[in-house]
Amino acid sequence: MRNFHAPLTAVPLVLAFSAAVLGQTAPAEIDLRDWPVPDIETLGDDDFGRAVRYGHRLATETHAVIGPEVADESMRYAGNNLACTSCHQDEATKPYAMPWTGVTAVFPQYRARENDLQTVEDRINGCMERSMAGRPLPLDSAEMRGISAYIGFLSTGIPVGARLIGGGTIPDPAPDRAADPAAGRLVYEEHCAACHGDNGEGMRDGDVGDLAGYLYPPVYGDDSYNDGAGMYRMVMAYRFILANMPEGADHQDRVLTPDEAYDVAAYINTQPRQQKPGMENDFPDRLRKAVDMPFAPWAGDFPAEQHKFGPFKPIAEWQAAELKKRQEAERGAQ
Repeated sequence: MRNFHAPLTAVPLVLAFSAAVLGQTAPAEIDLRDWPVPDIETLGDDDFGRAVRYGHRLATETHAVIGPEVADESMRYAGNNLACTSCHQDEATKPYAMPWTGVTAVFPQYRARENDLQTVEDRINGCMERSMAGRPLPLDSAEMRGISAYIGFLSTGIPVGARLIGGGTIPDPAPDRAADPAAGRLVYEEHCAACHGDNGEGMRDGDVGDLAGYLYPPVYGDDSYNDGAGMYRMVMAYRFILANMPEGADHQDRVLTPDEAYDVAAYINTQPRQQKPGMENDFPDRLRKAVDMPFAPWAGDFPAEQHKFGPFKPIAEWQAAELKKRQEAERGAQ
């Protein structure tokens, strides 16, 4: 199905309506904050068990299997030495750290960035090209099957269409002001540099070229995520940092204040990193473009600086009003 224009928030309503028509109950609400993580050690030595274990290794040792320093050049899919679990923490199970738990249950999913339905495999390759600054995995490869199998394993027991609490990042709104990179630099120096380095270079778990990866990942520079990654956008970075940084923080036990997380996100994302070509093609439906997407073109006449640093609330309110007008016009034309 191409050019499906239902907003992401409408997907659970569609599923609930379908369930009602079929005489079924509405989709379940699953709280990942207390959801039991399945034990990979319980899997047998069969095709599925081996695929899940390989997927787990790809998630936790990405750099050693498909990173830019592996000996087999044909296997160099990732363009940096991050691991998937550099962001998807606790082996991709930590609530509000973009866990993979339950992902199988909510895909296929409408994604505004592509203005289309996306499969789990599409989503994996989006990360490969953006957060990993690399190239797509072939759909029929053992690597794609492995990551998909691991995601499916972590999603065991979660029904299709479930509403996930603890999925993605925390829903906290960003401060209603422009972020201040200069203030963020001070936050970085106090709370972040000890692990991520004075120049954002991270802390290697060995020497360059030994496939050891990082104890603490780089947050900018050539070995970090590129400017096409979701983490390059202010609201996404703010929410992730607030609930997960520095080490030991979580959504309940936060270390940084909202203002500190907001400003340090701005500081990190004004530092140099790899660039992804074609960013002007993201969000082809401009009224559904993420308010913190810092690349033109945009709908409306808000300045580029505001799309980069905020405040984002005025943009969101304007977009919502314009979308409502468009939808009412479309209904009137039917």
